[in-house]
Amino acid sequence: MNIILLSGGSGKRLWPLSNDIRSKQFIKIFKTPEGEYESMVQRVYRQIKTVDKDAKVTIATSKNQVSAIYNQLGDGAGICVEPCRRDTFPAITLATAYLHYVKGVSLDEAVVVCPVDPYVKDDYFKGLKELGHLAERGEANLALMGIEPTYPSEKYGYIIPENSDMVSPVCTFKEKPDTKAAEEYIAKGALWNGGVFAYKLGYVLKKAHELIDFTDYQDLFDKYDTLTKISFDYAVVEKEPKIQVMRFAGEWKDLGTWNTLTEAMEEASVGEAIFNETCENVHVVNELDVPILCMGLKNVVVSASPEGILVSDKEQSSYIKPFVDSIDQQIMFAEKSWGSFRIIDIEEESLTIKVTLNPGHSMNYHSHTRRDEVWTVISGHGRAVIDGKEITVKAGDVLAMPAGSKHTIFAETELKLIEVQLGKDIDVRDKNKFLR
Repeated sequence: MNIILLSGGSGKRLWPLSNDIRSKQFIKIFKTPEGEYESMVQRVYRQIKTVDKDAKVTIATSKNQVSAIYNQLGDGAGICVEPCRRDTFPAITLATAYLHYVKGVSLDEAVVVCPVDPYVKDDYFKGLKELGHLAERGEANLALMGIEPTYPSEKYGYIIPENSDMVSPVCTFKEKPDTKAAEEYIAKGALWNGGVFAYKLGYVLKKAHELIDFTDYQDLFDKYDTLTKISFDYAVVEKEPKIQVMRFAGEWKDLGTWNTLTEAMEEASVGEAIFNETCENVHVVNELDVPILCMGLKNVVVSASPEGILVSDKEQSSYIKPFVDSIDQQIMFAEKSWGSFRIIDIEEESLTIKVTLNPGHSMNYHSHTRRDEVWTVISGHGRAVIDGKEITVKAGDVLAMPAGSKHTIFAETELKLIEVQLGKDIDVRDKNKFLR
């Protein structure tokens, strides 16, 4: 099974845990069978491999999410990077071209496309396999998964099938309606459009060549920033006469807001939280190293991270985006391919960061032009390289790197350090990378 997972968006509706770098799919909030916490992307990837251990998964994403994906899924994850945002048709075209021109996938093989962040059980991925089989049989050019609606939602588009069979030709599509129209659609047997579909690889490449002048993957990548922003639905789906839809009646949730996300939480809190006996339907997600005490609250979500603190009525939390858009703040936490960092103090001429390196990983060998750095190792051990000289490091060691000094550090165990940046013009772009 070839699967393209679409991983996009900044997920600002889940502020303060999500931001322009850390989208909602990377928040570790769900319990694994072993009792540890995992993110949406980790959960979906694990479920795919449980249903089909040989599934070939490619994640179509922006470059600012690549580090988080490698951090959470490891180096084995297949990634197709968009040079810039151009909506779902260019993104799917680029990923499809990547599969064919780079990975050698045949034009006759089926490809299944789905979002990276649905909250589903394993039967959903069994449905994806069947959707792929439908595409392989070639009775239609596109095979869609239609979600059996549980209420007249205004958040989703609707697919109206020709009949009530498990697999049916599609009669028509309807855009996101008001509640009254949604009720009418459901009465006609309509299904939610969950953005899940399958096709033979050659079909989408043919459509792409009709709409875009390109020769192969690299050519498409090079001219990607010139492509028209358009969704796959508008560019392809709504113009295609030969479409089938397969019904899916299992559990399916779009966890796009704090209200829906807390419904999927198995516990009332993630992180340290205390509730008194008068609290009702209260959920806390706490990433800070301080306790949160809740008393007398009802239907409330509390979320705390280095980015900020949210205290909201659950229904009102759906309207968070315009308020978050008005906040202009430096990114305080991010996952990297080698680990993560958290900013713990900002002064006019200094920046203090807690850095965690995963075992077996290292930073790039780099230097800075306009700032000095001091590292204090607080746990673990490894090796540092400063201007070509290798040094063994352990907890308690302090390393100083003046501006212009080339440096890196390699973690033999999980290694934590405090990095203090000193200078009058501290800027994330002040970084020169070198080969070792």
